[in-house]
Amino acid sequence: MIEFLFELVGEFLLQVFGELLVELGLRALAEPFQARPNAWFAAPAYLVFGAACDALSVWLVPYHLTPPVWRLPNLVLTPVAVGGVMAALGHWRARRGQAAPLIDRFAYGYLFALALAVVRYFFAD
Repeated sequence: MIEFLFELVGEFLLQVFGELLVELGLRALAEPFQARPNAWFAAPAYLVFGAACDALSVWLVPYHLTPPVWRLPNLVLTPVAVGGVMAALGHWRARRGQAAPLIDRFAYGYLFALALAVVRYFFAD
């Protein structure tokens, strides 16, 4: 009888915590699209979006676009360069009085590009 109650309570707690984690994950994925996004939720969302975009690109182009000797430098340098470009774009938009999304900051552009580069580095043939 005690085992049955323990399993019942355990199953209930597992489902409650599971649903809370899913809700938190869905909120995090929607965060970059909010009017005033929370940076702590937006950062993992950009990682997920970057990985998903590159998973699609690996499916479409399943081979590396760079020679083997350049793959590791590409993994390290390209996200830094992309982060710089996105920061410059954000600065340009700010000077024009336009609202800049979070991805127009170095850190978020870097995270997005890093996820892209990591997926391609490990999963392309």
